Amino acid sequence: ISLFLSGMNIVREKEIGTLEQINVTPIRKSQFIIGKLFPFWVLGLTILTVGLIIAKLIFNVPMVGSLVLLYAYTAVYILVILGMGLFISNFTDTQQQAMFIAWFFMVIFILMSGLFTPIESMPKWAQYITDFNPIKYFVQVVRMVLLKGSGFNDIMPQFLKTLVFAFLMNGLAVWSYKKTS
Repeated sequence: ISLFLSGMNIVREKEIGTLEQINVTPIRKSQFIIGKLFPFWVLGLTILTVGLIIAKLIFNVPMVGSLVLLYAYTAVYILVILGMGLFISNFTDTQQQAMFIAWFFMVIFILMSGLFTPIESMPKWAQYITDFNPIKYFVQVVRMVLLKGSGFNDIMPQFLKTLVFAFLMNGLAVWSYKKTS
């Protein structure tokens, strides 16, 4: 949801013309992007909370590990997804285009994340591609923390890779945003 909302956010402002008004203000690009990211970042963490409550109360999913660790990782992961959405919105002119491109990437990322099919059963070329899939690391961390009770040292490789993705995607989003039309 965070990818779709952040992807359509700037595009919506392009469509209704308010982006032109924002562009003439003295605000820096990075401040604008942070302002766009923050509400959806909070929303993403709220959705995680609702999902965890449903998983525990309705489906009785065991939660062995630290929820604080899961939230800390998810906070960084959501930044990756939001950065992707904002990056997509910088190159699209309509909400339909942004939604289609975001949907395209999200479906591929989910299918290649190891959520439904083990990564080990994929062809070698696909296994290499999954190294560039942030959802793969999220799925691994959720399983490791909730089901196995893993600590920070156990998820550090996934955390560091996700942190790099967060810097890259948000850096690209800020860099590609043009304050002139």
